[in-house]
Parts: sequence; C-alpha cells; structure tokens
Amino acid sequence: MIDFELAPDVMIDEISGNRHWKEQVDHMRYRELGNTGMKVSEIGLGCEGFVGKNEQETKELLDLAQNSGVNYLDLYTPDPDVRDKIGKVLNGRRDHFFLQGHLCTIWKEGQYKRTRQIDEVREGFEDMLERLHMSSIEVGMIHYVDSLKDWKDIYEGPVMEYARELKAQGKIHYIGLSSHNPEAAMEAVRSQEIKVLMFSVNPCYDLQPAGEDCGELWDDKSYKGHLVNMDPSREALYELCSQMGVGITVMKAFGGGDLLDEELSPAGKALTPSQCIHYALTRPAAASVLAGAHSLEELQASLAYEDAKETEKDYARALASFPNLSWEGHCMYCGHCAPCPKGIDVASVTKFLNLAKAKSQVPETVREHYAVLEHKASECVECGICETRCPFQVSIRDNMKNAAEIFHK
Repeated sequence: MIDFELAPDVMIDEISGNRHWKEQVDHMRYRELGNTGMKVSEIGLGCEGFVGKNEQETKELLDLAQNSGVNYLDLYTPDPDVRDKIGKVLNGRRDHFFLQGHLCTIWKEGQYKRTRQIDEVREGFEDMLERLHMSSIEVGMIHYVDSLKDWKDIYEGPVMEYARELKAQGKIHYIGLSSHNPEAAMEAVRSQEIKVLMFSVNPCYDLQPAGEDCGELWDDKSYKGHLVNMDPSREALYELCSQMGVGITVMKAFGGGDLLDEELSPAGKALTPSQCIHYALTRPAAASVLAGAHSLEELQASLAYEDAKETEKDYARALASFPNLSWEGHCMYCGHCAPCPKGIDVASVTKFLNLAKAKSQVPETVREHYAVLEHKASECVECGICETRCPFQVSIRDNMKNAAEIFHK
C-alpha cells in the first residue's frame, strides 16, 4: 500500500539532501513514488496549462501550486517560450519541486515533435536544462512509447544509452517512461531500467484493450455497445508496477476533460474532478495525478480533492450507474464494503490478494504489507454485510477465503 502523510513544513530530498521548504500547508498529502525515495504530492501539475501564458500568468499558476503543497511538476513540452517562462518563474524556488522532464521531445518548425534521432534527443534535453537554468532534474522521462517495437528500439539503441549516461552524470536521478499502451509499458517496467511510469489512468481508458494507437482510447467507436470490467492488461500493469516498486504519475485522469462533460463523456455521464482523481489514486502504484490546469480555477478544482469529503470523492456509485459501462464482479478498491464488523480492511486485503495472484508466488513486499494489517482475512465470519454494500456485486467472502489461503492467515 502506498504511504501518504500530511505535508510537513520541511521535506528532505532523500536523493540530494536538499531541503524543500514550504509555506505551511495543512491538507496536501504525499505518497512514495515507487522506490525512488521521493514523497510526491497527490496532486501534481502538468505543463500544458502553461502554453500561451505570459510570465505573470505562469507565476500565478505556479504560486498557487506551491502554496497548496504541490511539489511535482511534469515538463514534457519542448516549446521554447514555455520553457523560458517556467525557468524564470522557478528561479529561487527550485528546491520546492521535483521535476519530471522528457527526453525525445523537440521543437521543430514551430511545433512539438517526438523524435528518436539521438542528436535531436540530446539537443532537446540540453535545451531544456539551459532554458530552465538547471543542471539536473529528478526524472528523465523517455517520451511517448506506445508500441513494443518502439520500446525494443529504445531499449537496445542509443536513446536508452543516453538516458543511462545522463543518470551516471547526475543530470537525471531516475529514468522514466510515458505511455498509453499497457503492453509496451509492462515490457519497460520488466526491464528494471524504468523507475517512474507516466501513464493514462481513468475509468474509461481502463476498459480499453492494449493498442498502439492512443487515439482509440477516446474514439467514440471504441465505446459502442456494453463494455464490461477493466482490461486485464491494464490491471496487470498497475499490479506489476506495485510489485516492482515503479511509481506511476498519472496523465489524462480527466480524459482530456471529456469525463467532466456529460455530452462528451464516453460513459454517458459526467464525473467530477475529485471522483476522477480518487479513481486514479486508488490504482496500485499511483502516486500523483498531474493536473493539466489551464487556469487558476481549474487547478483549484483539482486541489479541492485534498479537502473533499468521502462522499464527494466516491466514484463507485457513479461508475455503477454509467449506462454504457459495467464493472460487475470487479473490485474497484472503492471502500463501500466498509465497515467490517471484524475490522478487516477489505479493500486492502483484496488489493494484496490480486497482487499475489498475479505472480506464481507471493512477492515478499506484498506479504509484508499484508502482515502489518491489523485484521487478517482469516477473521472473516462470512456475515456478507460487505457484499450487500458493494456497488459491483463482488464475491467478497470468496476473496477473503482465497486471501486467507494464500497468506496463511
């Protein structure tokens, strides 16, 4: 289970030893980003909202993020104007933020381009450091790997060699990768080169099978008919990341905004920002949702998650009512089963059960997490009260029996 805690006044970067001074923040929670040692804010900040902003607007957006306890920024865009403005605004407060910058993104003929040409990759990354006035960043993200062939070429070619070189030089602390395809992402995670995965996570994309065309994730044609339950490859990816200590930073939590609009939502109903964020953060290994805020109001709507009531964050009832989709029989870790009369944390037990079942033997980390639970699955008296509360008709009593057998308690 990912740890979280309320914001301290001072954070110590376990990698560099730098102190991350903050204004007093009462409500932001922080999670371990896999095995990196970094504790990152549940709400992070994407950089697309900085596009088209002047320096003052850029400063106001970053001020709100910092003063609200946000400490994780994604900087994928190669737009030189954006890089310059962010570099100026970050001056003097570098130690407040962990930065996730991207390899393989360049600015060519006035627009963004993904590249695998190593000369362009090198030039693009050095341009980013220069415009940001930085000597290093925390995560060097290999950008947009959505096919197995692309991953193979990267892994065996000069791009990965360059990423390793940057890590050895201290210009990046960890190698990351961004993807929309769970199959390509799993291969990258299995390589043990990747320590942070930037992945698109929301309750509609999670229904779609793995594919190399990310456009299909929000194509109306993909949602015709009645879609049932999370795609197994996506579930397996989240569980694999949890097992291997790879932290997930979430992109597309709102589906590009479509999930917040009833007319555009492929599910046929709209969700709130807090519901989308809570869904993403209840996936195994998810650490930070990168809010692509285009205005102060949009960022505030995401930050409101930290103070939202459980009823406001509850996505389960909303998902169960979607006319086009169904998660019947599939545990969503939503917590509606609680409280258990024996005190069992049913959602956590089920999550550890699924992590264990994904492997031929129980990973030691999963066993340790299960062992520290105050009440174990073997204490279940099969009263069935939890099943009457479950919006997805999960066979919870069977899961408790399976967990007791697998964990021997």
